Amino acid sequence: MASASAAYWPEFWSSGGAIELDATDDPRARELERRIVLSQYLTTVNCSGSLPPQETGLVCNSWRGRFHLEMHWWHAAHFAHWNRPELLLPSLRWYSSVLESSRQTARMQGFDGVRWPKQVGPDGRESPSPIGTFLIWQQPHPIHLAELVYRANPSPAVLEEFAEIVFESAAFMASFAHPTARGFELGPPLIPAQESYGPLRTTVTNPTFELAYWQWALRIAAAWRGRLGLEPVESWLAVADGLVPPRVINGVYAAMDVEPFTIRTDHPSMLCALGVLPLTDLIDEGVMRATLADVLADWDWDSTWGWDYPVMAMTAARLGEPETAVDALLQEAPKNTALVNGHNRQTDSLPLYLPGNGGLLAAVALMAAGWDNGPDRHAPGFPSDWTVAWEGLVRAP
Repeated sequence: MASASAAYWPEFWSSGGAIELDATDDPRARELERRIVLSQYLTTVNCSGSLPPQETGLVCNSWRGRFHLEMHWWHAAHFAHWNRPELLLPSLRWYSSVLESSRQTARMQGFDGVRWPKQVGPDGRESPSPIGTFLIWQQPHPIHLAELVYRANPSPAVLEEFAEIVFESAAFMASFAHPTARGFELGPPLIPAQESYGPLRTTVTNPTFELAYWQWALRIAAAWRGRLGLEPVESWLAVADGLVPPRVINGVYAAMDVEPFTIRTDHPSMLCALGVLPLTDLIDEGVMRATLADVLADWDWDSTWGWDYPVMAMTAARLGEPETAVDALLQEAPKNTALVNGHNRQTDSLPLYLPGNGGLLAAVALMAAGWDNGPDRHAPGFPSDWTVAWEGLVRAP
């Protein structure tokens, strides 16, 4: 083990992506670089195995020892952004092992394709929960992760290996959206990524993030069919083109389109619709800019989680507000703490939280390498007076 470790880490640090900030005078740069370096180490140790990891990785037991598939993106997407897709591949391949059980779940509920579970063990059997079984935002994650792997390694082999996962995920998504006089809608019942609405699951409809995620992921799945020379699935495109727009109240995006519209606790998940995701037809940049300002002005920070700060940073970066992006990554808040060892402490009973580390790495990769159709300048998500050296990163969608 000692010999293998001695060989592994020099190779790790001399491959993949890198970001260097030490030539920047701003004192925040040193702290941000510390978090970047330690997060690479911590996520590689804890999040690159053959299963999606616990939110506390291998360090301690959390959520009864189970891993959460809605968190898989936060643990592992950054591996592809940092040009280390080989660290993402083992856990992405795990989905193939639960295809049949997830297909049975979808069929039992009257849907096509596969419905991925939420809180599971290695066998993919979902734990009983009044929340987990109503979440849907884990459904597009395998499409997103597969697309990131393909961007890091655009080969026919990647397309062929993950086509079934991508297509079956999309089939469920298209059948889950139901047509109304307004267009295709999501729910009820459902619980958005912002779980504050759990008690309202029988009435929740059309959460902003999930609408944008549905449209983007269905179009990515359609693009995969084109890359493989397959005929398009018309229903996927019909749903993507016909989704109802998110609710806007007083010039900002609501979390969902029924009362109480937005509860200002837990994740400000509407920001994910432009940040985690690129700009889609459903989202207006001006409204999202106002939404970001609204969240920053008045949100219950004690109830947030470690990945919410990278979310705000990615949204700010895509909106051309790099100062806000850096401020968000380093915002002083109880759950945005990075201990001496780099762990993102949340509470006394949750001394580490790896989605916070993974989210940070995804955010800074986007801020450094940029994104498709983004500004044509070096490190567009960092302030112009910062000296940002980077190499080997993969541009975000």
